[in-house]
Amino acid sequence: MQGASDGQRELLDVESLAGHLLPAGSVFSFLAEHRSRLFPPVMFEDLFPSGRGRPSLPPELVASVLVLQTLHGLSDREAVEAVTFDLRWKAAVGLAVTDAGFHPTTLTYWRSRLAASKAPDRIFDAVRDVVAATGVLTGKTRRALDSTVLDDAVARQDTVTQLIAAVRRVGRVVPGAAGLVTTVCTGYDYTRTGKPGIAWDDEQAREDLVSALVNDALALLAAVTDSLEEHGGIESLEPEAAQAVALLALVAGQDVEPAEDSDGTDGRWRIARRTAPDRVISTVDPEARHAHKTQHRRQDGFKAHVVVEPDTGLILGTELTKASGADSSDAAVGQRLLGLAQSVDRTGAKGDRFEVLADSAYGSGPMLAAVDAAGHTAVIKPWPLKSLIENGFTIADFTVDETDGQYGSVTCPAGVVRAMTRTRAANFKAVCTGCPLRARCTTSPHGRKVNVGEHDALQRTHRARAADPGFQAVYRQHRPMVERSIAWLTRGNRRVPFRGIAKNNAWLHTRVAALNLRRLLVLGLRHDAGHWVLA
Repeated sequence: MQGASDGQRELLDVESLAGHLLPAGSVFSFLAEHRSRLFPPVMFEDLFPSGRGRPSLPPELVASVLVLQTLHGLSDREAVEAVTFDLRWKAAVGLAVTDAGFHPTTLTYWRSRLAASKAPDRIFDAVRDVVAATGVLTGKTRRALDSTVLDDAVARQDTVTQLIAAVRRVGRVVPGAAGLVTTVCTGYDYTRTGKPGIAWDDEQAREDLVSALVNDALALLAAVTDSLEEHGGIESLEPEAAQAVALLALVAGQDVEPAEDSDGTDGRWRIARRTAPDRVISTVDPEARHAHKTQHRRQDGFKAHVVVEPDTGLILGTELTKASGADSSDAAVGQRLLGLAQSVDRTGAKGDRFEVLADSAYGSGPMLAAVDAAGHTAVIKPWPLKSLIENGFTIADFTVDETDGQYGSVTCPAGVVRAMTRTRAANFKAVCTGCPLRARCTTSPHGRKVNVGEHDALQRTHRARAADPGFQAVYRQHRPMVERSIAWLTRGNRRVPFRGIAKNNAWLHTRVAALNLRRLLVLGLRHDAGHWVLA
């Protein structure tokens, strides 16, 4: 059942004894005074539908701890120690000097209840409602998008480590598979700890080890599949076991290819000379991914996306995704966040038209089309143009006439016109032979083929508008605040604390709620005559 706070203060209540020592305008001071108003018990009643059982902690206490924990980047154990020994924390959550803390797993329990509820981000929503009540966003018609990569919470694994770990996991969680590992996995001793004992500078030794591990994985997959046939197949497994089998199949194929002179049937394998798309980088956290923030800077983990009001620095929406993949791209998530901002903007701008500020990662055709269709103005750096040849022609050097013929036409830099096909491709083929501009256009013996994107006209118009000094002045003036908000988000929290997207996305929303609350206090948040206002 849900716990409740005692309405009467204890003799050694910290807020009564030393509340005047809390820094004015701090989150500690705010929660000491307003935690029950910000997080009323009724807000969490659905988490404890039964009135029976042992009472939990008061919900406003736990919510305050979660806010302070994410704000200061503490583990569960560290947060409980702070509640036990730090008078600022005791005052903020409403405890007396002599009150003991609670077990760290209590926070895990509450996060699990929140995650399974219909409103898992209610702490974020509560702070968002305070933003709405202040009216701070009234008349604010700009939104800035950005993202940053957060390191994962697990160790990186190479192909060999992943294969060994995946085999062990199947043996551990799939019923009856432990015996199959012993029987069919003969290429390696999976009870052995530590790194395989081979000459790692010997290429043949490495290939022999990879071959043994891949063959063991394939043999185990076949054996598990055969053993499950009479029980309904893989679908009969519990989710954890089914995921283990699927992960084994994935890691057995994503990083390997037949040896140089093998046809793939003789059991000889090597590490592939390419990187698999959407590559799993750890069997411990299969949702972590490689990310290239720049050409020379690679990180492993997840990506945190935000939409920020640039005058106040308040984060109006956020989402955590894989660090790579089409659904995790800045432009794709940016569209979702702007859609979220439409409902979020009960915070003061519902129905308004925005200037959307973002860097070139958000300048894709679909993103510009979505912004335009919603009636917003894109103050987004244009999508970078790439040429097939260094210092060669880009798509901008080709003229596109959407009205010419059935599907339109394309004119190359040499003045040659070709009709577009139904798939919006223009083939110049033989006319490239002998063309004086060919060296800057194509190296293909078949001539140049130009693929025109669906939103090509919109992107061309946007590139032209982006060259206007007024466009650039707005971008330079209002863009920096989102960079500052990202810095606040990552300060002391460059690494996520949990495994997987769901748990870390919940953590991110609570972190953003804490940052927004702190930002509101800097802007002068106070409660006056029953209303949230800014001084």
